[in-house]
Amino acid sequence: MSLLSVRNLSVAFPTQNGWFQAVEGINLTVNPNEILAIVGESGSGKSVAMLALMNLLPPQARITCDELVLDGKNLLQLTATERRRLNGGTVAMIFQEPMTSLNPCFTVGYQIDEAVKTHVGGGRKERKEQVLSLLESVGIPDPARRYDAYPHQMSGGMSQRAMIAMALAGQPKLLIADEPTTALDVTVQAQILELLLKLQQQFQMGLILITHDMGVVAETAQQVVVQYAGQQVEKNSAYELFNHPHHPYTAALLSALPERALPTGLLPTIPGLVPGQHNRPQGCLFAPRCAYQQARCQTEVPALAQQQQGWIRCFYPLETETML
Repeated sequence: MSLLSVRNLSVAFPTQNGWFQAVEGINLTVNPNEILAIVGESGSGKSVAMLALMNLLPPQARITCDELVLDGKNLLQLTATERRRLNGGTVAMIFQEPMTSLNPCFTVGYQIDEAVKTHVGGGRKERKEQVLSLLESVGIPDPARRYDAYPHQMSGGMSQRAMIAMALAGQPKLLIADEPTTALDVTVQAQILELLLKLQQQFQMGLILITHDMGVVAETAQQVVVQYAGQQVEKNSAYELFNHPHHPYTAALLSALPERALPTGLLPTIPGLVPGQHNRPQGCLFAPRCAYQQARCQTEVPALAQQQQGWIRCFYPLETETML
């Protein structure tokens, strides 16, 4: 049985010119102890889709979904209060900006203690021991001293480790990491990713990794979802996707990896921009930037369909040679 099953998730926001479709028709399945990566350019709806799953979007957001099942519970039948109880417990999320995700008015120890108190319980002494154990498990040196530190007294890497400790406080079965290394330098990025993977294996969690770093995806994920302009354009195993990309957008992303640079030293680029609210094409959203687009692509909207090559949103999937 899958840990998470999402079918046809869509999110829209009201604007002065009508509703803007930020996420459209997302399908996800995550198994226990599996790593699923979601990749795509900024603005592709990766974070919005996961915030919708966590029920953390503002009230004005319009969220629709045909199926949303987490750990055997149908989330669509739960009240808002019952959904909130799951957050931090069954499912937890690590956000992009560690320096702004922690409350500057409270110590790190107090904030993690609140998570422990909410989801695990116990007396004050027991909870403090649990917090110190969590700080130690995420590699924070001298946990007793860091327990009383405020967020501004910690580096970005230490703050992110504290956020991971807080996410683990409720012993989640599913952990969502939303670009957890974006604001960190390269050395610390590698340390945080290594820590996440170690903890994922240690606690046997499902992990959804939102990232734009295809190198990280190749090294960590079993399944990969590629999003573009709010739509899911390809979903496949990591091995198949990296070796045989079938959507033109996926192939273009992989061609832009530094290790695949042309002999001239120039990296291939994808011309144009991701469409916004006022310049969305009539047909395929990627058609204006696609080197393989045909007349049909400009007028008809392709559906995400399961084909022999995997789940693909394209009328003319690529029959590619091995790329690695």
